[in-house]
Amino acid sequence: MASVQDIKRRVRSVRNTRKITKAMELVAGAKLRRAQTRIEAMRPYADRMLELMTGTARASASVRGLPLLQRREVQTALIVPVTADRGLAGGFNAQILRHAFALERRLRAEGKAVRFAVVGKKGASTLRFRRYELEGAFQGFTDRPTYSDAQGIAHRLAELYTGEEVDQVIVVYNHFISPLVQRVTEQEILPISEQLLARDEEAEEAERAQLGDFIYEPEPEEILARLLPVYLETELYRALLESAASEQGARMTAMRNASKNAGELIDRLTLAMNRARQAEITQEILEVVAGADALTA
Repeated sequence: MASVQDIKRRVRSVRNTRKITKAMELVAGAKLRRAQTRIEAMRPYADRMLELMTGTARASASVRGLPLLQRREVQTALIVPVTADRGLAGGFNAQILRHAFALERRLRAEGKAVRFAVVGKKGASTLRFRRYELEGAFQGFTDRPTYSDAQGIAHRLAELYTGEEVDQVIVVYNHFISPLVQRVTEQEILPISEQLLARDEEAEEAERAQLGDFIYEPEPEEILARLLPVYLETELYRALLESAASEQGARMTAMRNASKNAGELIDRLTLAMNRARQAEITQEILEVVAGADALTA
Protein backbone atom coordinates (compact mmCIF):
# COMPACT_ATOMS: atom_id res chain seq x y z
CA MET A 1 0.00 0.00 0.00
CA ALA A 2 1.22 3.51 -0.85
CA SER A 3 2.24 5.71 2.05
CA VAL A 4 0.18 8.67 3.23
CA GLN A 5 2.73 11.13 1.86
CA ASP A 6 2.64 9.50 -1.61
CA ILE A 7 -1.14 9.67 -1.72
CA LYS A 8 -1.09 13.33 -0.55
CA ARG A 9 1.28 14.22 -3.39
CA ARG A 10 -0.97 12.49 -5.90
CA VAL A 11 -4.08 14.23 -4.55
CA ARG A 12 -2.30 17.58 -4.83
CA SER A 13 -1.32 16.80 -8.43
CA VAL A 14 -4.86 15.80 -9.42
CA ARG A 15 -6.28 18.95 -7.80
CA ASN A 16 -3.90 21.11 -9.83
CA THR A 17 -4.95 19.26 -12.98
CA ARG A 18 -8.61 19.83 -12.12
CA LYS A 19 -7.97 23.57 -11.81
CA ILE A 20 -6.52 23.58 -15.34
CA THR A 21 -9.37 21.57 -16.86
CA LYS A 22 -11.96 23.76 -15.11
CA ALA A 23 -10.30 26.90 -16.47
CA MET A 24 -10.16 25.41 -19.96
CA GLU A 25 -13.86 24.53 -19.71
CA LEU A 26 -14.74 28.14 -18.84
CA VAL A 27 -12.59 29.54 -21.66
CA ALA A 28 -14.12 27.12 -24.18
CA GLY A 29 -17.60 28.08 -23.00
CA ALA A 30 -16.90 31.78 -23.58
CA LYS A 31 -15.45 31.08 -27.04
CA LEU A 32 -18.44 28.88 -27.86
CA ARG A 33 -20.88 31.70 -27.11
CA ARG A 34 -18.93 34.01 -29.42
CA ALA A 35 -18.82 31.36 -32.16
CA GLN A 36 -22.58 30.83 -31.94
CA THR A 37 -23.14 34.57 -32.23
CA ARG A 38 -20.98 34.71 -35.36
CA ILE A 39 -22.88 31.82 -36.97
CA GLU A 40 -26.22 33.48 -36.27
CA ALA A 41 -24.92 36.77 -37.69
CA MET A 42 -23.69 35.28 -40.98
CA ARG A 43 -26.72 33.08 -41.77
CA PRO A 44 -28.88 35.98 -43.09
CA TYR A 45 -25.95 37.04 -45.30
CA ALA A 46 -25.57 33.51 -46.70
CA ASP A 47 -29.31 33.24 -47.35
CA ARG A 48 -29.40 36.61 -49.09
CA MET A 49 -26.39 35.65 -51.20
CA LEU A 50 -28.19 32.53 -52.40
CA GLU A 51 -31.33 34.54 -53.20
CA LEU A 52 -29.25 37.04 -55.20
CA MET A 53 -27.53 34.27 -57.15
CA THR A 54 -30.82 32.54 -57.89
CA GLY A 55 -32.42 35.76 -59.13
CA THR A 56 -29.44 36.55 -61.36
CA ALA A 57 -29.43 33.01 -62.75
CA ARG A 58 -33.11 33.36 -63.69
CA ALA A 59 -32.27 36.44 -65.74
CA SER A 60 -29.30 34.75 -67.44
CA ALA A 61 -29.72 33.30 -70.89
CA SER A 62 -27.34 30.44 -70.01
CA VAL A 63 -25.11 29.44 -67.11
CA ARG A 64 -23.37 26.57 -68.88
CA GLY A 65 -20.18 28.45 -69.65
CA LEU A 66 -19.32 29.39 -66.06
CA PRO A 67 -16.22 27.44 -64.88
CA LEU A 68 -17.41 26.77 -61.32
CA LEU A 69 -20.66 25.26 -62.62
CA GLN A 70 -19.10 22.95 -65.19
CA ARG A 71 -19.76 19.37 -64.18
CA ARG A 72 -17.51 16.76 -65.74
CA GLU A 73 -16.80 13.09 -65.23
CA VAL A 74 -15.08 12.68 -61.88
CA GLN A 75 -11.61 11.23 -62.32
CA THR A 76 -9.93 12.97 -59.38
CA ALA A 77 -11.64 14.05 -56.17
CA LEU A 78 -10.24 16.43 -53.58
CA ILE A 79 -11.15 15.85 -49.92
CA VAL A 80 -10.82 18.80 -47.51
CA PRO A 81 -11.13 17.73 -43.85
CA VAL A 82 -11.65 20.68 -41.47
CA THR A 83 -9.86 19.90 -38.20
CA ALA A 84 -8.55 22.01 -35.30
CA ASP A 85 -5.14 23.50 -34.58
CA ARG A 86 -5.20 22.13 -31.02
CA GLY A 87 -6.20 18.94 -29.27
CA LEU A 88 -7.88 18.34 -25.90
CA ALA A 89 -11.28 18.36 -27.61
CA GLY A 90 -12.41 14.78 -27.17
CA GLY A 91 -13.07 12.99 -30.47
CA PHE A 92 -13.47 16.20 -32.50
CA ASN A 93 -10.43 15.69 -34.77
CA ALA A 94 -10.53 11.90 -34.79
CA GLN A 95 -14.08 11.65 -36.11
CA ILE A 96 -13.36 14.07 -38.95
CA LEU A 97 -10.25 12.19 -40.06
CA ARG A 98 -11.97 8.83 -39.67
CA HIS A 99 -14.81 10.00 -41.94
CA ALA A 100 -12.34 11.47 -44.45
CA PHE A 101 -10.42 8.17 -44.70
CA ALA A 102 -13.68 6.24 -45.10
CA LEU A 103 -14.68 8.62 -47.89
CA GLU A 104 -11.29 8.12 -49.52
CA ARG A 105 -11.74 4.34 -49.50
CA ARG A 106 -15.22 4.68 -50.99
CA LEU A 107 -14.03 6.94 -53.80
CA ARG A 108 -11.06 4.72 -54.60
CA ALA A 109 -13.38 1.71 -54.74
CA GLU A 110 -15.32 3.61 -57.43
CA GLY A 111 -12.12 3.95 -59.45
CA LYS A 112 -11.44 7.61 -58.67
CA ALA A 113 -8.12 9.14 -57.69
CA VAL A 114 -8.14 11.01 -54.38
CA ARG A 115 -6.12 14.02 -53.26
CA PHE A 116 -6.15 15.94 -50.00
CA ALA A 117 -6.09 19.54 -48.81
CA VAL A 118 -6.58 20.14 -45.11
CA VAL A 119 -7.60 22.80 -42.60
CA GLY A 120 -6.02 22.68 -39.14
CA LYS A 121 -2.67 21.58 -37.71
CA LYS A 122 -4.03 18.30 -36.32
CA GLY A 123 -5.29 17.13 -39.69
CA ALA A 124 -2.12 18.28 -41.48
CA SER A 125 0.16 16.44 -39.05
CA THR A 126 -1.88 13.22 -39.32
CA LEU A 127 -1.95 13.27 -43.12
CA ARG A 128 1.77 14.05 -43.37
CA PHE A 129 2.54 11.26 -40.91
CA ARG A 130 0.66 8.90 -43.24
CA ARG A 131 2.75 10.14 -46.20
CA TYR A 132 -0.05 11.96 -48.01
CA GLU A 133 0.88 14.78 -50.38
CA LEU A 134 -1.22 17.83 -49.60
CA GLU A 135 -2.58 20.27 -52.17
CA GLY A 136 -2.84 22.85 -49.41
CA ALA A 137 -2.59 23.11 -45.62
CA PHE A 138 -4.42 26.01 -43.97
CA GLN A 139 -3.82 26.49 -40.25
CA GLY A 140 -3.47 28.98 -37.44
CA PHE A 141 -7.07 30.26 -37.38
CA THR A 142 -9.43 27.35 -36.69
CA ASP A 143 -10.65 28.58 -33.28
CA ARG A 144 -11.49 32.05 -34.65
CA PRO A 145 -11.72 32.00 -38.47
CA THR A 146 -12.22 35.17 -40.49
CA TYR A 147 -13.74 35.70 -43.91
CA SER A 148 -10.27 36.31 -45.36
CA ASP A 149 -9.28 32.79 -44.24
CA ALA A 150 -12.23 31.38 -46.18
CA GLN A 151 -11.23 33.50 -49.19
CA GLY A 152 -7.72 32.02 -49.21
CA ILE A 153 -9.05 28.47 -49.08
CA ALA A 154 -11.71 29.17 -51.73
CA HIS A 155 -9.15 30.70 -54.08
CA ARG A 156 -6.94 27.61 -53.87
CA LEU A 157 -9.83 25.17 -54.35
CA ALA A 158 -11.24 27.15 -57.30
CA GLU A 159 -7.76 27.25 -58.84
CA LEU A 160 -7.46 23.45 -58.63
CA TYR A 161 -10.95 22.95 -60.07
CA THR A 162 -10.81 25.43 -62.93
CA GLY A 163 -7.34 24.17 -63.83
CA GLU A 164 -8.92 20.68 -64.14
CA GLU A 165 -6.47 19.23 -61.64
CA VAL A 166 -9.47 17.93 -59.69
CA ASP A 167 -13.02 17.25 -60.84
CA GLN A 168 -14.79 17.32 -57.49
CA VAL A 169 -14.17 19.02 -54.12
CA ILE A 170 -15.72 17.62 -50.93
CA VAL A 171 -15.42 19.35 -47.55
CA VAL A 172 -15.74 17.25 -44.38
CA TYR A 173 -16.46 19.23 -41.21
CA ASN A 174 -18.32 19.06 -37.90
CA HIS A 175 -21.75 20.68 -38.01
CA PHE A 176 -22.61 22.27 -34.66
CA ILE A 177 -25.86 21.08 -33.11
CA SER A 178 -25.19 21.52 -29.39
CA PRO A 179 -22.17 21.50 -27.06
CA LEU A 180 -22.77 17.77 -26.60
CA VAL A 181 -23.53 16.89 -30.23
CA GLN A 182 -21.51 17.62 -33.37
CA ARG A 183 -22.49 15.87 -36.60
CA VAL A 184 -19.87 15.09 -39.24
CA THR A 185 -21.06 16.65 -42.50
CA GLU A 186 -19.87 15.86 -46.00
CA GLN A 187 -20.54 18.66 -48.51
CA GLU A 188 -19.68 18.81 -52.19
CA ILE A 189 -18.82 22.44 -52.84
CA LEU A 190 -17.36 22.14 -56.35
CA PRO A 191 -18.80 22.04 -58.87
CA ILE A 192 -21.52 24.34 -57.55
CA SER A 193 -24.82 22.57 -58.03
CA GLU A 194 -27.03 24.01 -60.74
CA GLN A 195 -30.01 22.92 -58.66
CA LEU A 196 -29.26 25.89 -56.39
CA LEU A 197 -29.87 28.14 -59.39
CA ALA A 198 -32.82 26.20 -60.82
CA ARG A 199 -35.66 28.28 -62.14
CA ASP A 200 -38.82 28.22 -60.06
CA GLU A 201 -41.51 29.72 -62.29
CA GLU A 202 -44.01 30.36 -59.48
CA ALA A 203 -41.38 32.04 -57.31
CA GLU A 204 -40.18 34.06 -60.28
CA GLU A 205 -43.69 35.32 -61.06
CA ALA A 206 -44.28 36.21 -57.39
CA GLU A 207 -40.99 38.09 -57.25
CA ARG A 208 -41.78 40.04 -60.40
CA ALA A 209 -45.24 40.91 -59.10
CA GLN A 210 -43.76 42.19 -55.85
CA LEU A 211 -40.62 43.94 -57.07
CA GLY A 212 -41.06 44.36 -60.80
CA ASP A 213 -38.49 43.49 -63.49
CA PHE A 214 -34.80 44.24 -62.89
CA ILE A 215 -32.44 45.83 -65.37
CA TYR A 216 -29.00 44.21 -65.01
CA GLU A 217 -25.83 46.16 -65.67
CA PRO A 218 -23.53 44.51 -66.67
CA GLU A 219 -25.15 41.41 -68.15
CA PRO A 220 -26.56 38.80 -65.71
CA GLU A 221 -24.02 36.20 -66.87
CA GLU A 222 -21.14 38.50 -65.93
CA ILE A 223 -22.69 39.30 -62.54
CA LEU A 224 -23.22 35.61 -61.86
CA ALA A 225 -19.61 34.86 -62.79
CA ARG A 226 -18.56 37.29 -60.04
CA LEU A 227 -21.10 35.98 -57.52
CA LEU A 228 -20.16 32.30 -57.79
CA PRO A 229 -16.68 32.71 -56.19
CA VAL A 230 -18.27 34.79 -53.42
CA TYR A 231 -20.84 32.05 -52.86
CA LEU A 232 -17.99 29.51 -52.61
CA GLU A 233 -16.23 31.71 -50.05
CA THR A 234 -19.47 32.08 -48.07
CA GLU A 235 -20.05 28.32 -47.93
CA LEU A 236 -16.49 27.72 -46.76
CA TYR A 237 -16.81 30.48 -44.17
CA ARG A 238 -20.00 28.85 -42.90
CA ALA A 239 -18.18 25.49 -42.62
CA LEU A 240 -15.28 27.14 -40.74
CA LEU A 241 -17.66 28.81 -38.27
CA GLU A 242 -19.60 25.58 -37.73
CA SER A 243 -16.32 23.75 -37.13
CA ALA A 244 -15.06 26.43 -34.72
CA ALA A 245 -18.27 26.23 -32.66
CA SER A 246 -18.10 22.43 -32.71
CA GLU A 247 -14.48 22.52 -31.55
CA GLN A 248 -15.26 24.71 -28.57
CA GLY A 249 -18.33 22.66 -27.70
CA ALA A 250 -16.32 19.43 -27.85
CA ARG A 251 -13.50 20.96 -25.78
CA MET A 252 -15.90 22.31 -23.16
CA THR A 253 -17.55 18.88 -22.84
CA ALA A 254 -14.20 17.07 -22.71
CA MET A 255 -12.84 19.40 -20.02
CA ARG A 256 -16.05 19.10 -17.99
CA ASN A 257 -15.74 15.31 -18.09
CA ALA A 258 -12.06 15.57 -17.16
CA SER A 259 -12.90 17.78 -14.17
CA LYS A 260 -15.59 15.33 -13.08
CA ASN A 261 -13.21 12.38 -13.39
CA ALA A 262 -10.56 14.30 -11.43
CA GLY A 263 -13.05 14.92 -8.63
CA GLU A 264 -13.96 11.24 -8.49
CA LEU A 265 -10.27 10.30 -8.42
CA ILE A 266 -9.63 12.75 -5.57
CA ASP A 267 -12.47 11.15 -3.59
CA ARG A 268 -10.99 7.68 -4.10
CA LEU A 269 -7.49 8.85 -3.19
CA THR A 270 -8.79 10.64 -0.08
CA LEU A 271 -10.49 7.44 1.03
CA ALA A 272 -7.29 5.47 0.42
CA MET A 273 -5.29 8.12 2.31
CA ASN A 274 -7.63 7.90 5.31
CA ARG A 275 -7.33 4.13 5.32
CA ALA A 276 -3.54 4.35 5.12
CA ARG A 277 -3.48 6.89 7.98
CA GLN A 278 -5.75 4.66 10.07
CA ALA A 279 -3.51 1.70 9.37
CA GLU A 280 -0.46 3.71 10.51
CA ILE A 281 -2.25 4.79 13.70
CA THR A 282 -3.34 1.22 14.42
CA GLN A 283 0.21 -0.01 13.87
CA GLU A 284 1.60 2.63 16.25
CA ILE A 285 -0.96 1.64 18.93
CA LEU A 286 -0.04 -2.01 18.56
CA GLU A 287 3.64 -1.16 18.91
CA VAL A 288 2.98 0.90 22.07
CA VAL A 289 0.86 -1.88 23.61
CA ALA A 290 3.49 -4.48 22.70
CA GLY A 291 6.21 -2.29 24.27
CA ALA A 292 4.14 -1.85 27.47
CA ASP A 293 3.52 -5.59 27.71
CA ALA A 294 7.24 -6.25 27.33
CA LEU A 295 8.07 -3.85 30.18
CA THR A 296 5.52 -5.40 32.56
CA ALA A 297 6.52 -8.97 31.76
